[in-house]
Amino acid sequence: MEEREFDYINMIPFIDVMLVLLTIVLMTSTFVASGIIPVELPKVAGKHEKAMKTGMIEIDGKGDVYYQGRPVDLISLKSRLSDVSRDTPFLIRADRNIPLQSFVEVLDVVKTMGFRRVSLQTEEALQ
Repeated sequence: MEEREFDYINMIPFIDVMLVLLTIVLMTSTFVASGIIPVELPKVAGKHEKAMKTGMIEIDGKGDVYYQGRPVDLISLKSRLSDVSRDTPFLIRADRNIPLQSFVEVLDVVKTMGFRRVSLQTEEALQ
């Protein structure tokens, strides 16, 4: 029996596999991009540019504070922020139904630590 060399490589199965992998990556990236902690954001009338999401502090509807997705109190938040560069931008996601004092306490910790690039995430209000 005589063996012949391959003249070409069939690329169709390779392309099918790559399309499936691309679909999986795109589907999972949408789940990663959305926040895990349920926060009902306050509404604003105008559009705002999106902040660079380097550091994230979240306050849920019960007033619990989370730093990078992990629950913290104000004292441990201060100790965790002490190792972070002061040029790091922070995004605060606060539920709209929390008392203002809870938000002010978190903002005070961040500002007294010397962070100047702090923004509040909001949603655009439907007219």
